[in-house]
Amino acid sequence: MTDKISKERRSWNMSRIKGKNTTPEVMLRKLLHAAGYRFRLHVPDLPGRPDIVLSKYKTAIFVHGCFWHRHEGCAGATMPKTRTEFWAAKFRNTVQRDQRKQEELEKAGWRVITVWECSLEKEPGAVLKNIENQISRQ
Repeated sequence: MTDKISKERRSWNMSRIKGKNTTPEVMLRKLLHAAGYRFRLHVPDLPGRPDIVLSKYKTAIFVHGCFWHRHEGCAGATMPKTRTEFWAAKFRNTVQRDQRKQEELEKAGWRVITVWECSLEKEPGAVLKNIENQISRQ
């Protein structure tokens, strides 16, 4: 099946996909702030530039989109039907980079929490409770 829009329009669409301040990320920040947590955003001197950093608890939180970061078993982690080799390599590299950055943070003594986009949409309260449980296990 061929693309229904021009190559230029597809490129423009893809350029609009945000890497920071995504809807799920903002949602989680609001939950954390309302619960009394204070945090920093996109700390450049930490591996992987975590989306949210709770310095007091030495915890780094990544908010991952199911499609881009390949949430296993999630309906959102679909494979595009065209250029599958390109997309498979791109997704594989993203997952490997995520793993590397998580390992680097853990070696530096940080707790790493990954929050998936679909979890935030379905049960935001459960996501917050899970984060609080992991923080309290210091």
